[in-house]
Amino acid sequence: MIYKMKKIFFAIAVSILLFPRAIAQQLKSPNGDFSMGFTLVDDGIPVYNLSYKNQEVIKRSKLGLELKNDEKSLLSGFSITDTQTTTFDDTWVPVWGEVNEIRNRYNELKVDLKQEGTERVLRLRFRLFDDGLGFRYEFPEQPGLTYVVIKEERTQFAMTGDHTAFWIPGDYDTQEYDYTESKLSEIRGKMEAAITPNVSQTQFSPTGVQTSLMMKTDTGIYINLHEAALIDYPCMHLNLDDSNMVFQSWLTPDARGDKGYIQAPFETPWRTIIVSDDARDILSSKMTLNLNEPCKIPDTSWIKPVKYVGVWWEMITGKRSWSYTNDFPSVKLGKTDYSKASPNGTHAANTEHVKEYIDFAAENGFDGVLVEGWNQGWEDWFGNSKDYVFDFVTPYPDFDVAEIHQYAKSKGIKMIMHHETSGSVRNYERHLDKAYQFMNDHGYEAVKSGYVGDIIPRGEYHYGQWLVNHYQYALEKAADYKVMVNAHEAVRPTGISRTYPNLIGNESARGTEYQAFGGNKPNHVTVLPFTRLVGGPMDYTPGIFEMDISKLNPENTSHVNATIVNQLALYVTMYSPLQMAADLPENYKRFPDAFQFIKDVAVDWDDSKYLEAEPGRYITVARKEKGASNWFVGNVNGNEARTSKIKLDFLEKGKKYTATIYADASDAHYKTNPQAYKISTKTVTYRSFLKLRSASGGGYAISIIEK
Repeated sequence: MIYKMKKIFFAIAVSILLFPRAIAQQLKSPNGDFSMGFTLVDDGIPVYNLSYKNQEVIKRSKLGLELKNDEKSLLSGFSITDTQTTTFDDTWVPVWGEVNEIRNRYNELKVDLKQEGTERVLRLRFRLFDDGLGFRYEFPEQPGLTYVVIKEERTQFAMTGDHTAFWIPGDYDTQEYDYTESKLSEIRGKMEAAITPNVSQTQFSPTGVQTSLMMKTDTGIYINLHEAALIDYPCMHLNLDDSNMVFQSWLTPDARGDKGYIQAPFETPWRTIIVSDDARDILSSKMTLNLNEPCKIPDTSWIKPVKYVGVWWEMITGKRSWSYTNDFPSVKLGKTDYSKASPNGTHAANTEHVKEYIDFAAENGFDGVLVEGWNQGWEDWFGNSKDYVFDFVTPYPDFDVAEIHQYAKSKGIKMIMHHETSGSVRNYERHLDKAYQFMNDHGYEAVKSGYVGDIIPRGEYHYGQWLVNHYQYALEKAADYKVMVNAHEAVRPTGISRTYPNLIGNESARGTEYQAFGGNKPNHVTVLPFTRLVGGPMDYTPGIFEMDISKLNPENTSHVNATIVNQLALYVTMYSPLQMAADLPENYKRFPDAFQFIKDVAVDWDDSKYLEAEPGRYITVARKEKGASNWFVGNVNGNEARTSKIKLDFLEKGKKYTATIYADASDAHYKTNPQAYKISTKTVTYRSFLKLRSASGGGYAISIIEK
């Protein structure tokens, strides 16, 4: 016994000698609900853990980075040289958003580490908010650490059990998957079925998943893992060690297989853990935004939320085409003579047809019109690994840019440009200044960019560091020209819209277009706000009223898995300052009373209240229109019909309102009777209580207007 005690004492003495100040550091959130610990273990390995309301949610987890071609990675051998704790509490005003102001309050722990033998300094910074934890790696300027190639980031998130997760397969090129709900232990067995076809996709592991990852414990704790402020660094995925229930970061590689290039001084993106025992808190969290830098655009007066229609859905469904002619087997810009081509008769982006959309937008109070397929090159734009695809300034013979500009201007409508890169990023960058100037010259204030297909330079991935830097370059360049950006197929957002609010939308997930490619799961829209939308708004393109796609294109048997009122509710539940009424004008004219909600609903908000929420089941949100007293409520429901019960206590006391309720009919069902709805009105106050049935794949939408 005495011998054992001597061994223990000797081990402690050696640890203190080799790793001075290896004393556990503790940090609490401002409200006291969270506590985290940091220390060094074994051979100077940094570890952390996180608890919520005295319940551990992240077990002891390792931190560090494995370096390429280096004998000693930044994984162990550390001692603590300095620690510092600070507090921060401020309120900032977003250019657009779910609320008119955001509180940024946290307690911070900074830990400086020095590695024995290399004398390298690694700094870890932890910020503990009232809704979760953010932490990152920092590389101060120093002689022993200048240029670094990362082989892999070794950040761990050790789970406390076999949680229920809502996940999509880890993929370097796409997020366009339906979500799978399963236990963590079931991911491996369900991965093959979860991987559905896409035009560009690269998986890496049978247990690899993407962030934002939403989980729920058996004790009712909700956990969300993501990242914030993804700048000059590869996108992070999560790879699960399912024997120990430990996630480890997995960065997207470049064409050489390297995971990141760093030059000190440098800061990685934040790794985020949002936690609550109430699912509504996950949806209302602003932690991701708060971990980004303040707005860097001095004058933001030109950045405005947009409600739009567009020449798009008819091509997505196969009713019409992007291309102008069927004459050419291939196209070379500047050499192919379109004046000698025969129009195919299906090209949607022609002057007269676009004018019809401009008229429809003006008549119904929309801000803009998107037109896809206006520029030359669509005849062989995809699948040929073609570098010089589009020049983004040369229209087809049947699209008169000047005439459209003048006509839209006369109607008070803003045109939205479309830039499809076909994954040829190098080509886009060579044309970017000219393309943005062309937009300025012809009155286009916003652009929808696309990155469909495998990336050129060949071998690069959509979510690698090279592409992350490109998306940021295009965004910052757009700000120089006062252009708002809605990027599709780009890397998922991580709150950068706070710093560059001209990023008014992203796709980066499975959107409405997949309803015409075979359909989305009916509960898909009850998961997205817990996952994809944690990093920023999505251009989901809702508002489809005709669910039977064969009525638009007899060769397409797809079905939109939603009811009409579910589609209405998306304008509230799927927050975005950019909202499209995606269906064809003739379908809206068939249901003018339902279409009224789309015309009325706002796109910018002073306040938002999450009334009900359960991932994969239902979401109910109330939002107050920016600068007005009107409220709008949306409920989206999953697979099982249910009765929703909400209080209207968010309304101002002493005032009366008229509530127009768009509800599923009693026999509504997303598959068998999706267009069955009923509309009613009633007077309500802050004391009112509503009880409404939501069908399978259904929901309800309510406009509440002060009397």
